[in-house]
Amino acid sequence: MSDIFSEIDEEVRREKLAKLWARYGSYIIVLLVLVVAGVAGWRGYQYYEAKRAAAASAAFEAAANLADQNKSAEAQAAFAKLAAETDSGGYRTLARLREASASAAQDPKAGMAAYDAIAKDSSVGTVFQQLAGVRAAMIAVDVAPLAEMNQRLEPLAQPGGAFRHTARELLALASVRANDAAAAKKWFDMVAGDPETPPSVRTRIDVLKALNGGSSS
Repeated sequence: MSDIFSEIDEEVRREKLAKLWARYGSYIIVLLVLVVAGVAGWRGYQYYEAKRAAAASAAFEAAANLADQNKSAEAQAAFAKLAAETDSGGYRTLARLREASASAAQDPKAGMAAYDAIAKDSSVGTVFQQLAGVRAAMIAVDVAPLAEMNQRLEPLAQPGGAFRHTARELLALASVRANDAAAAKKWFDMVAGDPETPPSVRTRIDVLKALNGGSSS
């Protein structure tokens, strides 16, 4: 008797499934096609991204090799080409920074202008903006007045800044060169008072203080 009921239940299930398939089968097929197409599209996108990143990496390495060989003009051109043509935002920013560095090796003013352009470009991200700002200031410190150096670096020298140690060191140097003892003391004290100041920065500041008469009071 139980076998009969089992057969009836099975038949009922089959009829229900047949009705469901007749009603929704086309939708199920479309859904499956969309899932397969989506997976294939994602795989294709991943392949494209990997291929694009590999090409950008190879171009960046080739340009870096030119820079390592002191072929500044060729390196600058190669980095500029990569920055203009790559779709990879990360490699584009790195290429722009290296292009600025190669440019500075030939023409400090041009290099500083290139760094300044990156520092003003919010699309590269805050860290790269600040890095470019510091690199521009490293060029400017030899020629720029103290007021300009303050404008460039004081925002970067605040507590918690990623490049505050370098910014403070440059500001101390600029203050000494401008014979502004009060400003020099301010930055000397800020360097000394930050427990995270790198030893190398402390050492250079100690040398600078000694050359400035050893004043820390």
